[in-house]
Amino acid sequence: MEISGIISAIVIGIVIGVLGRLVVPGRQRIGILLTILVGIVAALIGSALASAFGVADTKGIDWIEWLIQIGLAALGVAALDRTRARR
Repeated sequence: MEISGIISAIVIGIVIGVLGRLVVPGRQRIGILLTILVGIVAALIGSALASAFGVADTKGIDWIEWLIQIGLAALGVAALDRTRARR
């Protein structure tokens, strides 16, 4: 992975993390840095899943890949929020 790929993963991760946080209802007890980290991980895993399913490279905007990434980010934010609530 080149430096431009890393930078784009961080930027996309920020967007995915914020969108994933917006999808989860209620107030989340995790910070913005954890949200960004969850978004970056979700973006990377979502891209890998989209490639595995053959929907990563489509003509135009890759809506299915974005939905997978946002869904994973929402799951990650919700999971971290629940672990924080138990403390």
